[in-house]
Amino acid sequence: MYQVIQFLQQNGGEMLYKTWEHLYISILAVLFGIVAAVPLGVLLARMKKGAEVVIGVVNIVQTLPSLAILAFFIPLLGVGKVPAIVALFFYSVLPILRNTYTGVKGVNRNLLESGKGIGMTAWEQIRLVELPLSVPVIMAGIRTSTVYLIGWATLASFIGGGGLGDYIFIGLNLYQPEYIIAGAVPVIVLAVLIDYILQKTESKVTPEGLKGMKEVS
Repeated sequence: MYQVIQFLQQNGGEMLYKTWEHLYISILAVLFGIVAAVPLGVLLARMKKGAEVVIGVVNIVQTLPSLAILAFFIPLLGVGKVPAIVALFFYSVLPILRNTYTGVKGVNRNLLESGKGIGMTAWEQIRLVELPLSVPVIMAGIRTSTVYLIGWATLASFIGGGGLGDYIFIGLNLYQPEYIIAGAVPVIVLAVLIDYILQKTESKVTPEGLKGMKEVS
């Protein structure tokens, strides 16, 4: 315990920077994942054939080892934060894509027919009916993806991406537990904190009236 306290006293500023670096890598990858996966999920929900094939291909990518994905991008993008973010982006897509597809497909078809009946365009149905009703399911995918990525982002240090993984691997190489604790504990705290924030965000972005409609459907 004394070694941990001494470590914090000596490296507190650097630890805050690495925590921010870790969060930056993770959140940016998730944001790219949302931008790519949500529209694709909506599109797949409208496809009569091929949707399961696309999700299956993405699922295969998800099963590839994290280090293999990171190593794959080194010849293409070099080392640093960029290849780390790109690799984490690939891992962020599946949970968001799958949940978006499931959520949109699960919307009550009668509501969509009612929307058509009052003259809604396809875009208005997506924006005003499908996405609001699918928010809880989509947000569950985003939460899952974000928590996973915060943990996987520790591997970014292997390719010079920085973050709290630096402390973990220094501790493993030098057999110094205080470094491992300094890297692992903030990762856990970040994951719990971000999950809580996203849970509150889900509650705020889901209109109360539409919550009730979803329960009825």
